[in-house]
Amino acid sequence: MSSDEVVLRIRHISKRFEIYEKPRHRLQQMLFGRWKTYYREFRALSDINLEVRKGECVGIIGPNGAGKSTLLQIMTGTLQPTEGTVERHGRIAALLELGSGFNPEFTGRENVYMNAAILGLTKKETDEKYQDIVDFADIGEFIDQPVKTYSSGMIVRLAFAVNAFVDPDVLIVDEALAVGDAFFQQKCMRFIRKFKENHTILFVSHDTAAVVNLCDRGVLLENGQVKMIGSPKEVTEQYLKVLYSDNQEVEGNQHEQPPQAEQTEGEYYDMRRAFINGSKYRNDMEVFKFSNQSCFGAGGAEIENVYFADVNGKPLSWIVGGEIVKLTIAVRVHTDMSSPIVGFTVKDRLGQWILGDNTYITYQNAPVRAAAGQKLVAEFEFYMPTLQPGNYSIDCAVADGTQENHVQQQWLHDAVVFVSHSSYTFSLFGAVMKKIDLRIQ
Repeated sequence: MSSDEVVLRIRHISKRFEIYEKPRHRLQQMLFGRWKTYYREFRALSDINLEVRKGECVGIIGPNGAGKSTLLQIMTGTLQPTEGTVERHGRIAALLELGSGFNPEFTGRENVYMNAAILGLTKKETDEKYQDIVDFADIGEFIDQPVKTYSSGMIVRLAFAVNAFVDPDVLIVDEALAVGDAFFQQKCMRFIRKFKENHTILFVSHDTAAVVNLCDRGVLLENGQVKMIGSPKEVTEQYLKVLYSDNQEVEGNQHEQPPQAEQTEGEYYDMRRAFINGSKYRNDMEVFKFSNQSCFGAGGAEIENVYFADVNGKPLSWIVGGEIVKLTIAVRVHTDMSSPIVGFTVKDRLGQWILGDNTYITYQNAPVRAAAGQKLVAEFEFYMPTLQPGNYSIDCAVADGTQENHVQQQWLHDAVVFVSHSSYTFSLFGAVMKKIDLRIQ
């Protein structure tokens, strides 16, 4: 299949539903429908046209009631259109209501084989992929227990793994990234980023950041119609314009600039901090303990611990946005390193890198040489930015060499997970402000 080959073609798709106010009206329509209509018609989709090519990641976005779910069901074949045609080339797997196709009386193993068969795999093909599915789901011995004994998180993990590893040509993702714990979300994001390198993804979401971050092209649905097809940035901007114009009317009043306090040089802090941190807007973040579940590298060093601490070095289980913190990374050296580099990056739930640094620039002219058996400790002290509510994780790494040419001794995924519980930030993250000025000139 060439890169310009169409894997999904939708031509003039429309879908109408018959809405009955009372149950008896349905029977009356069957008996007397030739002479009278007992329902009102609801048009969910109107003349939808769309082509998706191999290797694309297409984001579909729109407000509630725009027709996204109906369109997805038609794409997958679970719902037939009233008008129009759908051409599918290759296997399509859909991450919609994860786990809805499982039989609760069957074991996890039996459900894997049953769902794989429904998606078109032979038993031999499923045998070959079974271990990958089980390893990704990471539910241990529960794989041979009835699904009715599973927690909701375990069901989600297994369902995602089955749909992801049946090697589909097209993967449809409908808000599936909002489920599971922080570790599982990051594992899913790593899989999706790898999958989209050679396969096709249809990503349906209300999350504009996710569409911009993941997709090559965007489609805006509104009132059952395609309103716009274009770059993810253009489409999400139009979506937000429609969304806010429908839901709010903005008016503003100008005020004279209040007297400004004299600014002094040197250390500074946000004067709002005392007020914010004493209110419901305080950005509280719950920090979970160090984990070394997933890593790669040459093995010349091993990250033994990662934790947040206060300015005195005391480990923290909760941190507050806008306050000074230290991120400490402890490394055990297994082979001599002449120019070690230790770094970190903070990721949001989409796997986007929103903050990070390493020791290279600071120590490039005077490397801290480390011998085998020694312990290397890196500390990064900074004002913790305020973050939107949600799950975040920190990747840490240790390498030997330069920024451009180095050996990655260990890269540790999701070494620390933390959850932002509340925030007044509306952007990706908020920085500590030295001054906010509003005046009329």
